[in-house]
Amino acid sequence: MTPEVNVSGSLRNRLVVILTGGAALLAIILYVVVRILAAQIAQQGQDNILNASMSSILDTAVLQDGRVALDFPYSSLSMLTTGADDRVYYAIYEDETLLSGYDWLVSPRDLASDGTHFESTTFADDPLRVATGSRTLIGPDGPRNVFVSIAQTQDALSDTLNASTRNVALLGLGFFVMSSAVAIWAASTTSGQMRRLATSVTRRGPQDLSPVAKPVPTEMAPLVGSLNTFMSRLDHTLTQSEDFIAEAAHRIRTPLATVRSHAEATLQRVERTENRKSLQAMVRAIDESSRAAGQLLDHAMVTFRAENLERSEVDLADLLDELVLRMTPVAEMNDITLTTKLDRPAMLLGDAILLQNALRNLIDNALKYAPAETDVIVKVTNAPTLTVSVSDEGPGFADDEIETLSGRFVRGKNMGNKVGSGLGLTIAQEVAAAHGGTMSLTNKPEGGACVTLSF
Repeated sequence: MTPEVNVSGSLRNRLVVILTGGAALLAIILYVVVRILAAQIAQQGQDNILNASMSSILDTAVLQDGRVALDFPYSSLSMLTTGADDRVYYAIYEDETLLSGYDWLVSPRDLASDGTHFESTTFADDPLRVATGSRTLIGPDGPRNVFVSIAQTQDALSDTLNASTRNVALLGLGFFVMSSAVAIWAASTTSGQMRRLATSVTRRGPQDLSPVAKPVPTEMAPLVGSLNTFMSRLDHTLTQSEDFIAEAAHRIRTPLATVRSHAEATLQRVERTENRKSLQAMVRAIDESSRAAGQLLDHAMVTFRAENLERSEVDLADLLDELVLRMTPVAEMNDITLTTKLDRPAMLLGDAILLQNALRNLIDNALKYAPAETDVIVKVTNAPTLTVSVSDEGPGFADDEIETLSGRFVRGKNMGNKVGSGLGLTIAQEVAAAHGGTMSLTNKPEGGACVTLSF
């Protein structure tokens, strides 16, 4: 991520937070709902047992000799036995009179005949559940109302609810963990589409401005459409710029060559020293402009082809033989000997035009700075790695400039009055980088510069 990008959070993290937050909320709701349902079911179970116990006692109520009599069944209380040894209390009333049981257990008096009433209360700080039923007995002296209340502590119910709560909590936790995992997977999958698009665009070279043709989700269609439109406009602009540079360099070099010819012809006819110096300065300026135009064109060509290499098997030794043959006349004019030391074969899968351009610039630089009656050595080694070096016996590189000399339009302090544009080393370095190689600049111990391309 470049520093220029204004970042505001992570879409993936936002999705994860939203989805996991929703999962946590659902887990809490699940816990509360199941906890309530479990409490209701457990309470309903206790109420049913209390009702059965109370009803079994109430069903034995009869009138004997004008008095209410009950045959208290043993099973009516034994059915209330629990694993927590809950305590059971009862009270039997005839109207307002306690017949048996605990007097603090007061039954409601507004019950309908054969009705059942449930309530929760406390006794000695223990929560109790009470079931009360009534029955009306008809005797000679009129109706008699019998009330039976059965109360039970809720230790077993609490144990059951606690066990249910733990199980529900584990269920909710498991649901949350699985939901979070699904949320993270869903967020990663969703953001993965954008990462793949970003990777696809990032892997492209600067010259690859073709539209994105890979299918994308509907939500990303506007973004990809805008990106394709932008790249189309950019491609059109770059094409116009490249055409302009090439055309400008061509149109500049042709008239400059014509002007140089006329200036040299005039120089041969002029005898005055002042005029000859002016013409010589003109020829030099023309040479610098022509060289700059040529190297600008070369650099534009390197920039264009570097990301779309037309690779083929290139023998650097054969390529250098041809270059040295073509540049030998220039070397001989300056009393310089071009010497080759070539290991064969020196095969490289690369773009022959770019490689030739880079090597020509290196040899041209060496011939330009080498003194007369010296050697320029062009050397190729194929072990341990494939390298090409061009060395001369000139002034060499200034130690404090070696790291910067490969920059565009950068010329060293040792150039003297040599014609140059400061693009030769830049072209060589960019060609080496396009082929996965490097360029290094060094000074020889005995004097002179050495430029090495390693592939």
